[in-house]
Amino acid sequence: MNNFNQNEFLSRAEDVADEILRHSKFILPTLGRLCLVSTFIEDGIRMWFQWNEQRDYMNASWGCGYFIASLFVLYNLIGQLTASGAILLRKNVPIACGVLFSIVVLQVLAYSIYWDLGFLLKNVSLCGALLLLLVRQESKRIMAGLPQLENENSNYMQLVARILLVLMFSTSIRLEFNFWQILQNIIGSLLMIMVTVGYKTKLSALILVFYLSILNVWHNHWWTVPSYNPARDFLKYDFFQTLSVIGGLLMVVSLGPGGVSLDESHKKRW
Repeated sequence: MNNFNQNEFLSRAEDVADEILRHSKFILPTLGRLCLVSTFIEDGIRMWFQWNEQRDYMNASWGCGYFIASLFVLYNLIGQLTASGAILLRKNVPIACGVLFSIVVLQVLAYSIYWDLGFLLKNVSLCGALLLLLVRQESKRIMAGLPQLENENSNYMQLVARILLVLMFSTSIRLEFNFWQILQNIIGSLLMIMVTVGYKTKLSALILVFYLSILNVWHNHWWTVPSYNPARDFLKYDFFQTLSVIGGLLMVVSLGPGGVSLDESHKKRW
């Protein structure tokens, strides 16, 4: 009886999710792309307004001289804004994703993010979100009649992208022994597992979109912090990075689970 009630509840929840997706299917990919590139747009604008600070920081950290430090800032500024614009306009998306991938790796190395596990996982999640853009491009090519091998590659790319994407949520798990934090850990972990293995994928990804959006506004409300407070920049950075991962999840909702997932295995059995 309990199993029946659980399946009935999930079926009704999926019906609600399908209804939401049916009414938003035309704007969902665009909204996903906009959210996904938001952190790159924000960081590109930051490079413009903080040119001197960013250049001086790179020079002081690496002793590379002002010329190399200025090139670093310039590449981040132009690369992020140009590539983000190309993705929003759906022009040369693979090249634009390659530029943004290179900037993520460059920033991880330049700012020594690899020593901070939380920041590192968030940047890895960004890579997963970008990979989903490439998956969408692959799916369009496959629909044009390309070989089945490309379809299989796309499915495995989608699996890797889902795994990378949910790493963001591991940073929200905190070892605090109070009711709300334990509940948050359980819900987040359950949804992470569902998206990773591709079980009720669209439903679980959609719930994660709402769940993470609430947590993002709750924890990273940078607009309430005075501009002279250094914490404002950290909260703003975290807010837009989380928003980009939300964009990746919207891409998961739009694309579905892919061939390597429990949802697809279930379909094949039936």
